[in-house]
Amino acid sequence: MMSDHFSLALGIGTQNNAGDWLEVYYPQPLLKPDRRIVAVFAEQLGYDGGNQAINFNASQCAALGKALIDAGFAELGALANQLEHSTRPLVATILETDDAPITTPGAYLKLHLLSHRLVKPHEVVLAGLFPLLPNVAWTNEGAIDLTELPQRQLAARLEGRDLQVHSVDKFPLMTNYVVPSGVRIADTARVRLGAYIGEGTTVMHEGFINFNAGTAGTSMVEGRISAGVFVGKGSDLGGGSSTMGTLSGGGNIVISVGEGCLIGANAGIGIPLGDRCTVEAGLYITAGLKVALLDDADNLVEITKARNLANQPDLLFRRNSQTGSIECKTNKSAIQLNSILHAHN
Repeated sequence: MMSDHFSLALGIGTQNNAGDWLEVYYPQPLLKPDRRIVAVFAEQLGYDGGNQAINFNASQCAALGKALIDAGFAELGALANQLEHSTRPLVATILETDDAPITTPGAYLKLHLLSHRLVKPHEVVLAGLFPLLPNVAWTNEGAIDLTELPQRQLAARLEGRDLQVHSVDKFPLMTNYVVPSGVRIADTARVRLGAYIGEGTTVMHEGFINFNAGTAGTSMVEGRISAGVFVGKGSDLGGGSSTMGTLSGGGNIVISVGEGCLIGANAGIGIPLGDRCTVEAGLYITAGLKVALLDDADNLVEITKARNLANQPDLLFRRNSQTGSIECKTNKSAIQLNSILHAHN
């Protein structure tokens, strides 16, 4: 019995001394929840429609868990029962519609949906996300409000402890919230919550994946996948390579990488690539770059801007080592992924 509601989740979070949310962890976010679950939330937590984040306490968990189990949702009911033992603030977030988020718990739920692979990049509305994500200190003791950090650091020292600040940012590490199945991530600090990492993907130490971006699966990521960029199955990003996102100068152009592509080491793209394309190492293709189109005999056909080649398959971009001109011709050699390279546990 699917409902018209977009998403729903029970979460455990962190608030500052003023009661403002700093972050929320959702163990089991739901997309298109059953209408009977929504009915339980309405009865037990007072949900009356719309997009809401409802604070509740541990004393309500037992009744909520029983109601969910009685309605046939044992897994979610078991989670509600576990939350009864939480020492941190609890929140139930219900999104009736996929509108721009209006609360910090709502913003975190949408990031969770991406990293749990329930939605893909560009399939969820994230407009207005940044103001809802407070800039906090991410520490070995969790998220701390920056204005409260000095006192927490002093208190830790007085107690003989070291409070370690791993980063100061709006986004936390994805792996502190969810680890998708079938992936390898060499340096977890380089993957933000809200990244979508497909099964079979390996992210090496220099690889980076931003929020609302990621891979469909079976990719070797040794470069940067910027916000908004989605990489097709079987495509590799060489060491130091770059994809230009909307937050890094790409404007309104949505950059994507097709299937079976290779972006060479220290190369980059500012146009979307079609399937089975190769960009030579060290070559950055921007939209306005003049490119010489060559035929199979390497004869010049015409000069065009790179944006005119966007989304076209089977292209090889290279720099002529003698003239320095940028050339493009049909890529006759398909990119064969190394099965050993992509093997994972």
